[in-house]
Amino acid sequence: MRIVVAAVGRLKQGSEQELAERYRKRAADAGRNIGLRGVEIIEIRESRAREMEKRVIEESIALANVIPDGGVTVALDERGDSLDSLAFTGQIKRWRDGGRMAAAFLIGGADGLSASLRNQADLRLAFGPATWPHQFVRIMLLEQIYRATTVLAGHPYHRG
Repeated sequence: MRIVVAAVGRLKQGSEQELAERYRKRAADAGRNIGLRGVEIIEIRESRAREMEKRVIEESIALANVIPDGGVTVALDERGDSLDSLAFTGQIKRWRDGGRMAAAFLIGGADGLSASLRNQADLRLAFGPATWPHQFVRIMLLEQIYRATTVLAGHPYHRG
């Protein structure tokens, strides 16, 4: 199964980008032996539309266009389900074992995702009730993907 993290906006050079890349690479390396074919980051350009609704629609269309055919769609949404690390791992395992070819995790821009994209998602995922900058969400998501791959591989990274 291929993992795609599609995010509106770019991580600038620096510590956030380095940390995101470190977790992406670790997840890709750990995932090879457990049926995961890599972790890909796709950065979507932020819309320059003046109206919020138009920005959200343009960005959501761009995100929808990178979802792999037949892939599971996960919308990162503050109103979504908060899964602990083992539940998150279990979800990835079920998708992998169920023959899903890809899982696409979608991170919207500052104004979020369109309602239609959120509603079409197989899972809406939240990292708690707080509002997080999209850069942090990307890093936290990549860390959780890495943690899931290590749990599935039987590695002792996850403790508790």
